[in-house]
Amino acid sequence: MRANDADILLRAMPGPPSEIDPRLHAAWQAAALDTGQADPFCCTPYWQLAFHDAFSPGRRLLVRAAEGCVMAFAEMLFSRQEILLTPIEPHWFFGCPLLGGRAVTLLAETLGPLLDLYRPAAPKILVSGVRPGGSFAGRLARGLGRRCAVTPFNSGEQCAASLEGGLDGFLSRRSANHRAKLKKSRARARDRGVSFERHAPQGTDDTGPVFERMQAVELASWKGIGRCGMDQEPARTFYRLLLARLARDGLARVIFARCGDKDIGYVFGGLAGAVYRGQQFSYDDAWRDCSIGNLLQVEQVAWLCEEGAARYDLGPSQGEAMAYKAHWAELRFGIVTYLVEPEA
Repeated sequence: MRANDADILLRAMPGPPSEIDPRLHAAWQAAALDTGQADPFCCTPYWQLAFHDAFSPGRRLLVRAAEGCVMAFAEMLFSRQEILLTPIEPHWFFGCPLLGGRAVTLLAETLGPLLDLYRPAAPKILVSGVRPGGSFAGRLARGLGRRCAVTPFNSGEQCAASLEGGLDGFLSRRSANHRAKLKKSRARARDRGVSFERHAPQGTDDTGPVFERMQAVELASWKGIGRCGMDQEPARTFYRLLLARLARDGLARVIFARCGDKDIGYVFGGLAGAVYRGQQFSYDDAWRDCSIGNLLQVEQVAWLCEEGAARYDLGPSQGEAMAYKAHWAELRFGIVTYLVEPEA
């Protein structure tokens, strides 16, 4: 890349919703599925661009693809002297902005034009979603260490469950006490007339009605009552756009729990290859004594196993609000965000 190409490195995306060339989208998605990082779903353009449109649509984006690799950053300007390039989703730092075997080299080749663009300042760069001790972490240090300081910025932990052995295999890895509680809850829900309805929305016509049903449940849940759920902005816009993007390619998975003609719960997530990433679930607060959330999780696992999925990613495992995941996830993955500081 030539230095005089620097003026096209960063550009504002049209929208929202942001649209990118289908070939770039396909390359980005393929690289995300091949990344080997802890949270492949959150590396995808579905997650990253939905976040951009909902939370920070005015930021300029740097997205480059070459030889099966993709880099995807967003610009954050604090002043003319203080510039930060972050992952497009810099709130949770789940996904990795450098994807593919030569992605570190791609960033290294782009450093010169970036320094020319911002001179005399030198932008700092955050690279998130990295599995500590993995091969990518080593490439990051080796590939950029001569021209940049590379130091840990923050860290977290993700959790997941293997779907090996199907639903029976999944349940066998849960505690005996948890299995017994699930059995009782399923019997109690069945006696009260609870049923489950699967949806894999396809396109805009399917997305709107499914999302509005999810929102109606959310409003009746403890999260909606407390005004802390995905009925609140910008979360509402984020999940609506995420569902719509996934639905275009048939990758969204939604299950509703129903009693009669009323929705009393839902669970929602999306596929990244053979990995399913859970996003949100809620249930009507009037049904809180029936373990509807747990039953929805089991129904989702059953569906995923039928489809041949290999893993159920449940996201972050740390914090009091995430304690319930200990019953569902036997796998743990560390994630680290690195601060890259180029020499001016």
